[in-house]
Parts: sequence; C-alpha cells; structure tokens
Amino acid sequence: MSDLYYCCLDHRALIALSGEDRAAFLQGLVTADVLRADGRHALYGAFLTPQGKYLHEFFLAAVDGNLLLETEREDRDDFLARLKKFRLRSRVALAADDDWQVFALFGGHAAAALGLAAEAGVAQAWGGGLVLCDPRLAAAGLRAWLPPAGRAALAAAGFALVPFESWDRHRIALGLPDGSRDLVPDKTILLEAGFDELGGVDWQKGCFLGQEVTARSKYRGQIKKRLMPVVIDGVPPPPGAKLHFGGSEVGEMRSQAGGLGLAVIRLDCLARLAQSGDSLTAGGASLTPIRPDWVQFS
Repeated sequence: MSDLYYCCLDHRALIALSGEDRAAFLQGLVTADVLRADGRHALYGAFLTPQGKYLHEFFLAAVDGNLLLETEREDRDDFLARLKKFRLRSRVALAADDDWQVFALFGGHAAAALGLAAEAGVAQAWGGGLVLCDPRLAAAGLRAWLPPAGRAALAAAGFALVPFESWDRHRIALGLPDGSRDLVPDKTILLEAGFDELGGVDWQKGCFLGQEVTARSKYRGQIKKRLMPVVIDGVPPPPGAKLHFGGSEVGEMRSQAGGLGLAVIRLDCLARLAQSGDSLTAGGASLTPIRPDWVQFS
C-alpha cells in the first residue's frame, strides 16, 4: 500500500496578480518578502490590519510572470477587496483564479516522489501547475496547484487520495494553523500562532501594513499565549470553547481532527502544566498540550 497521500483542499483557492508593479505593490502590504517569490521559491505570509492583527494568510509563488496567492476560498473576495483599496495608480491587476485546484501532499517521501528537495519553500513546475514544499515546515509535506487533470497526475505518481481529516490531523499534530479555522480575524497576533518561527514574517524586508505593532510584540516580549497542539481525551470541544485549569480560564479551542486539536493557551499555564503533568479541561474533555520541536517561547 502506498505511503504517499494527497487530499483536495477545496476550502483553499488562488488569487492572481499581474502587471509590472505586481511585486512592488504587494511588497508594502504583506509580511513576506515578495521579491523572493519565484518559480523555485515559495513563501508564507499574512495581510494584517494597521494595528497588526491578522486578516488573511497565504502561500505565495511566481508562475508564468504572475504572482499567485493561495488563501481561503470563503474569504477570498474580502482579501481581494482589501488589496484593491491600495492599488491606486499601481500597474497591477488582481483577480480570483480558479484554473488550478489546491492539493495537499504528504506521507513517506512525498517531495522525492516528485523530484523535489524536502526543504521548506522549494518549488517547481509539475503536472501542468506548481508543487511547493510547505514554506513553513518541510515535515508538513507539499502544496500542489494543479489543473483539472491534477488528480490523475498525482495518482500516476503514486499518491493515494485520502479524506480531508487525514491531512487535517497531520497538520494539527505539527501545530500549523489553517487560516481562520485557527486564527481569528482582527484579533490574532501573528506571533501567537508561530509566524515568526515558521517564516511567515520577514524582519529584513522593510515596511508592511501592521509592521510597527508586530515588531513591538516580538522585541518587547509581549506575547502571552500561543497556539499549541493538544491531545483530546473525550468529546472534542467545539471551536471557541473555553479551556480551564486550576479553576481559571486559560485558553480557547480552535480546530480539531482525529483526537487532536489546536488551542490558544496562556504561556504561564503551559509552564505550570509542564511542571505538574496535569491537563486542561473543556466541558467533559481533558486536553494535554504538545510542544512541537519548532516552537520557541522566547
């Protein structure tokens, strides 16, 4: 049986930016260094409020002279509308692009199966589209942006189709957020969700929308909570459910799949849990935090 898997990410979709000012236009708005995006290197980043709060996250790569952003399908129109407000006289066109479908590939040696190095952000043309090693973490696997024949191409390469929950559990175990399922628009601070360690903020690129607040949260040590994987014992709490420890509210549930979940938890509580070996509670369930290798608390 194959240990290579793929999943259709129907909740994700693409935005295309064309025109000679496309890179310069986007560079001043988002947390990623857009100038590094090309057909061989993909990026991860976010678009923030002026107050440094999360609005949209994305994967970014250059394809055939355009920039492509992979973001959430449900919120794509909002993202487009916000970007267009900044267009002014920039020679750039922005549009939804549904020519390609988004897939997640994982398991075994997924990158090697497509002739790709297992290094975060590495990208190349494949199957009439683009495949990229997750820019956040190579262990997450690959993203593929492919035309309608993409499923057949993946099957021919040895990848087996699996349910969405299989991929969802894989990325939750790694502590990786999935858009607004784990990040609250106009509320979440990026560094609470690991964007620093995951390469989602480029500190050398210059100004971007919300930069001042984002930088202050890093250099003044203002982060007081983190998005962390949890093992769930009992009925999984719904997104938004409050987490408790020692009689106090200490966090909030986000997405979950297959007995694992992501939850925002106060750092002081995580320290106490590490010492005591106790668990959090939410309703009738117990939740035990897991610290992924890439997470840094200071």
